Amino acid sequence: MKYMLLIYQAPDAIPTEERDPCYVSSAALARELHAAGKLHSAHPLKAPTTATSIRPQGTKRVLTDGPFAETREQLAGYYMVEVDNLDEAVEIGKRVPGGAYGTVEVRPVHPIEGLPTD
Repeated sequence: MKYMLLIYQAPDAIPTEERDPCYVSSAALARELHAAGKLHSAHPLKAPTTATSIRPQGTKRVLTDGPFAETREQLAGYYMVEVDNLDEAVEIGKRVPGGAYGTVEVRPVHPIEGLPTD
């Protein structure tokens, strides 16, 4: 089953001097999961200030700068994994380096027939 491991952090959660080591550790975890055939994708996201949101307004869509929600923690990155069960996904989520600076949400992916596969 596929799971998204969503990493939420305050924009300034990782001190500057710890950012590169966190990226190195995150890449190492991604390589390990890939070698085990469990990783579909993993990426950090740029700062929430770089986001563009698209919202409905009547029959049109309106673009606004910034994230959808104004919250203390913002989506900072993700891992998409395929594992046997929730317990395995949670164990991987506990190992996500960025989780030391915020929250890792583990959410099953809802399969929809007809979507392209990897």
